[in-house]
Amino acid sequence: MTAETTPEDDSFTSLLAVTAIGAYLLVILGATNAVAEAASTCSTWPVCQGALGALEEPALAIALGHRAAALVVGGLVLAAAALAVRRSSSRRVRWSLLLALGLYPIQIGLGAIAATSGGATGIVGVLHLGLGLTIFGGIMAALAWSLDEQTASAADREPLEAPEPANADGTAEPREIPPGGLGRAKLVALAYLRMTKPRLMWLLCLVAAAGMALAAGAGVSPRTFGLTMLGGVLAIGASGTFNNVLERDVDRRMNRTADRPLAVDLVPVRNAILFGLMLTAGSLAAFLAINRLAAVLGLTAIAYYSVIYTVVLKPNTVQNTVIGGGAGALPALIGWAAVTNEIGLPALALAGVIFLWTPAHFYNLALAYKEDYARGGFPMLPVVRGEATARRHVIWYLGATLAAAAVLSTVSSLGPLFALTSVVGGGVFLWAAIVLHREQTESAALRSFHASNAYLGLVLLAIIVDTAAL
Repeated sequence: MTAETTPEDDSFTSLLAVTAIGAYLLVILGATNAVAEAASTCSTWPVCQGALGALEEPALAIALGHRAAALVVGGLVLAAAALAVRRSSSRRVRWSLLLALGLYPIQIGLGAIAATSGGATGIVGVLHLGLGLTIFGGIMAALAWSLDEQTASAADREPLEAPEPANADGTAEPREIPPGGLGRAKLVALAYLRMTKPRLMWLLCLVAAAGMALAAGAGVSPRTFGLTMLGGVLAIGASGTFNNVLERDVDRRMNRTADRPLAVDLVPVRNAILFGLMLTAGSLAAFLAINRLAAVLGLTAIAYYSVIYTVVLKPNTVQNTVIGGGAGALPALIGWAAVTNEIGLPALALAGVIFLWTPAHFYNLALAYKEDYARGGFPMLPVVRGEATARRHVIWYLGATLAAAAVLSTVSSLGPLFALTSVVGGGVFLWAAIVLHREQTESAALRSFHASNAYLGLVLLAIIVDTAAL
């Protein structure tokens, strides 16, 4: 059911969203090397000497633009806090915004110190980034709580009871399978392909490619790149196959998965296990041809998804999506390790982005198919704690993802392309999440899901392009 909101609610939400993205723009641009270098071109504050030449000096223009944006965002924070007090928002919304407003002058003071000392380095840089992220977090928290108050009903906060299975006996609809010949061979071949979950491959391989790019920029050898991609594809295929094997009984109870190959007995369980083991062996061989660390991480990724997530987490805890995000984060470490034979800080930061993005991404799918997950007995967040909680967590984890991207920019050599891509992509994702709160429909949840995919894909591409251009 679509929530009823007033024009004043919509205006306040829009103000909070714009303020949050503005605050994030300041944080991530301030964290990039480009802005740090720009600060050294303008050692006076609040204005720059020689500011009239900004158009001829891009670095000076960046410094001036950053300070002008800080002034605008400060006004937005003040307006949001004042409006929250005037409209009698809840205590937590008011105090979140008042905290952001109270910290803002301190943040400006740290920025002035950084500018006059030639850049945000050492303790000043850490404090500047930390306060910026705290301000941003306060605004995002206020936005999430405000939306929750505006749109959530009492029913949205209740656990979801499992609906009846798709069929009376709780099994999948029978499927017409050719008795033999080319038709059956084609169907079986497609079944084996489906078990590998090919739709996951492009994004996870892009994560590994971004990890390699962070480690070596454009200097990755074709052999290392090819073997890493091959090992990654085979590892993802093995994980997906074992997932199909282990969840075949549950798949029969869920509409979305009732036609999976093992759920309809198109592929024998024994054959699927052997297929998964072959993919695992091929993945290990590809990674071992690079180095042992990549092979260990690859095997860990398979075990994490197939055993830790599928067997331990998914059916037993509401935190399955959060903790399970480690499986998707491991390709970042694999990509870095393939190039350097070690695990570096930028790789860990990229893995953190993926880990925090996973709940923001997957809770949308859990909302779209909440009845199916309830039917399968999985304790997904919207099933156990209600839809309102899941919608709120989408925004919270999106904020955490954006914060992690800002941290990544501080520990790597990424430039403005990465920063602006994260801002624009994050803004689109945030707006899709806001619409999800308003509409509360399956289509809105799927749009937010696709917006999350687009955000991560564009950010990973920006990492590859940014590092190659250095």
